[in-house]
Amino acid sequence: MPVPLLDLKAQYRELKPELDAAILDVMENAAFIGGPRVAAFEAAIADYCGTAHAVACGNGTDALFLIMAALGIGKGDEVITTPFTFFATVEAIAHTGATPVFVDIEPGTYNMDVSKLAGAITERTKAIMPVHIFGQCVDMDPVLSLAEERGLFVVEDACQAIGATYNGKRAGSIGHAAAFSFFPSKNLGCAGDGGAVTTDDPELAARVRKLAQHGTTKKYFHDTFGTNSRLDAIQAAILLVKLPHLDRWNAERRAAAAVYDGLLVDLPGLALPEMRSFGDAVYHLYIVKTESPDAAEAVMAALKDAGIGTALYYPLALHEQAVFAGRSDYAAPSLAVAESCDGSTFALPCFPGIAREQQDEVVRVVKGVLA
Repeated sequence: MPVPLLDLKAQYRELKPELDAAILDVMENAAFIGGPRVAAFEAAIADYCGTAHAVACGNGTDALFLIMAALGIGKGDEVITTPFTFFATVEAIAHTGATPVFVDIEPGTYNMDVSKLAGAITERTKAIMPVHIFGQCVDMDPVLSLAEERGLFVVEDACQAIGATYNGKRAGSIGHAAAFSFFPSKNLGCAGDGGAVTTDDPELAARVRKLAQHGTTKKYFHDTFGTNSRLDAIQAAILLVKLPHLDRWNAERRAAAAVYDGLLVDLPGLALPEMRSFGDAVYHLYIVKTESPDAAEAVMAALKDAGIGTALYYPLALHEQAVFAGRSDYAAPSLAVAESCDGSTFALPCFPGIAREQQDEVVRVVKGVLA
């Protein structure tokens, strides 16, 4: 029985009349850049996340970069983050001229180990960038407390976590600002690239908006260098149709994860994702870990042979990437937990609408290798 890692075709079929009508309306009105659809989406995302402001932009990577640029982070500064995330996180830091500083992760949640933050702070540290990896929030209270004590900014990388909660607050409303991605595979995805910044700080929101529009608030008049990072109206229209369904979809992801938890809990050699009690996760991905890369390779090969979608997340931690080799401003740390995940952590299909018989098939194949 084929099982995709994510079934975007089924999601489109579910919303086809609304999506087609929204796209056609943009085409007929020829309002492709900016305009009422983008403004409506910014208001909707701010309302959903519980922030005063949202600024739409071209993608999640830009959202991270724009926040840090708007905060004045640049060459000579350090930003503390996690080594276990998509490359865009560290890429955004590097493009400001700042230096990433990595702290290790927790086993099971794969989130930043906040107990190690204090030891990573130096006189050059300007910000902490926790990543709510795979849709579960980092334990943010210790992060915020330390940041306030040391005078640091907290920038949430919430690109995988829209709808996740922490002590009653949604991801994106906890730090000084947050970045979201609406890449098609995200829990709230458009039909291309898209992103947004959320914040309660009106001045920060204004700086982000200005930087995203070539450094101007009045066309053809510029007092700073910015970039071109816009969410187009068709993508905004698509996201406006999808947003009202997000909480239901996230609940369906949690239900699917609970099925796996029950069926795989006693399987030797397979570590299941661990959930913290301080909020709801949204399971952007359901990540399991084997005892070795060879075991992961065997399970993934069996899944692929059965027509079941899977992928490594991640094959190599960021601090081990070749891009850092030889940099005079960077000393590769030893991060045992993150390194133990290299080639051993991978995703099982866990998406809204997945059928129980599909999950049973996934479990059958996994147990066929490990049991």
